[in-house]
Amino acid sequence: MTPHAKSPSVKVKSSSANGTDRGDGETVHAKNGARVESGSALKRRSHLRRTAQEDLHDLVCIGFGPASLAIAVALHDALDVPGLSPDLSSLHGRLPKVAFLERQRQFSWHAGMLLPGAKMQITFIKDMATLRNPRSEFTFINYLHENNRLVEFTNLNTFLPQRIEYEDYMRWCAGWFEDVVEYGQDVFQIMPEKSPRSNGKIDTFVVMSKNTKTGEITSRRTKQVVIAAGGRPSIPKPFPQRHPRVVHSSQFYYIAPKLLNDPRHPYKIAVVGSGQSAAEIFDNLHSHYPNARTSLLIKGAALRPSDDSPFVNEIFNPSRVDSTFTQSPALRAATIAEDRNTNYGVVRLELLERIYETIYTQRICYGSSPAEEARWPHRILPHRSVTRVEDLSASPEGVKLYVRDNSPLYESGASIGEEKEDIMDVDVVFVATGYARNVHEELLSDARGLMKGGVREGAKWEVSRDYRVQFAEGKVSEDAGVLLQGCCESTHGLSDTLLSILATRGGEVVKSIFGDTK
Repeated sequence: MTPHAKSPSVKVKSSSANGTDRGDGETVHAKNGARVESGSALKRRSHLRRTAQEDLHDLVCIGFGPASLAIAVALHDALDVPGLSPDLSSLHGRLPKVAFLERQRQFSWHAGMLLPGAKMQITFIKDMATLRNPRSEFTFINYLHENNRLVEFTNLNTFLPQRIEYEDYMRWCAGWFEDVVEYGQDVFQIMPEKSPRSNGKIDTFVVMSKNTKTGEITSRRTKQVVIAAGGRPSIPKPFPQRHPRVVHSSQFYYIAPKLLNDPRHPYKIAVVGSGQSAAEIFDNLHSHYPNARTSLLIKGAALRPSDDSPFVNEIFNPSRVDSTFTQSPALRAATIAEDRNTNYGVVRLELLERIYETIYTQRICYGSSPAEEARWPHRILPHRSVTRVEDLSASPEGVKLYVRDNSPLYESGASIGEEKEDIMDVDVVFVATGYARNVHEELLSDARGLMKGGVREGAKWEVSRDYRVQFAEGKVSEDAGVLLQGCCESTHGLSDTLLSILATRGGEVVKSIFGDTK
């Protein structure tokens, strides 16, 4: 094996005014004023090769984010060194016919939240390969080495790289797989298909997609499908779903500079949410718009720290997936609920301390009485929930928020029903309210007749330990199937939507599809 071998080189062209040309016809724009190069000065190519659209594929992956990228990396490594992987009998003497279909025009990971100074929340060792194969070419350490930053990174004395660097690492990994990735493909349908030789069983699936630029419809036939489409921004009621002044946190980096284009203007801004994204946005607004009045609305009493202590962090070990999956549904749901403070509605302690210092400085500058606090430019408002949203009658550039204030119940002993209602006129409201992970339900609508237990109103797809959709017995051939990634938290645990187990899980998926056992 040659874990750090360099493929035939292609010189990277010089930087353009707006970004860095990767030397392959695609420009990667600099973020936050930093010069970001996706990959080193050498162009690389994976062991996978393009499959003609009309050919029968072994595997089509829907989405090419971190989950699918980890599968691609695991498949490359398996072809590179078969001895490190389970016996992939179906690949002996041939290359797999695979395709990855991605709706975005290029690889991108949470680009709307790549804020200056934002750091990862997990160690870089949980990258696309290390926990499965630390000798892989796709480790974060090798990425640093190939980009001439390994020694300097060690001087940072941290396991938590900046988010902008980790996204560039994944972009570097993705660059190896350009032969098998089709960007700008929006998959909208998966259709089960029988052949005359299948004895009435489904033995292939037809994946339908639309080119986001041209509108052209294409289809690909495949034995196996992996749905790894990621989460869709969730904007809950009463917020309108599509409003130019109601912005989901996933779009913050793109939209904020357009709506708030004057850093010195006294904007009125609301941020809704109590997790890491809400806190990062609140902190960013304080730094970039010093004259703005920014309110962070949270349902609870205070921002709370995430628990990433060593013993608690073991819930994200790859081995925990087995024990979680085998628990009874009731016990599993209770365990996941108990551990939610490791990931949901919590903030890293370092950021909490920085925000607290901001609040404390306002006590010095403005005073601490209730009347003085009301004049603070940056406030955290606990026990608040938005009940109604309206356009401003006086100006089209803003919204009116009706906010239920439950703080009297906690602070002055008021009775239920004595809550206050505040009205806030704001220029924009940023909602950091998470993601819905149900794209697979729509994509598999044509396959509901194959559901285990029969079609039932409101029924959800069930999966096995290896993430395979459970079809009714005898309906689908053993060498065909659909696997779900990133939407199995209720059965596989809190790590399912995170980066923590991707390297190991990618290897498991490759084994499930191409190995001896199903």
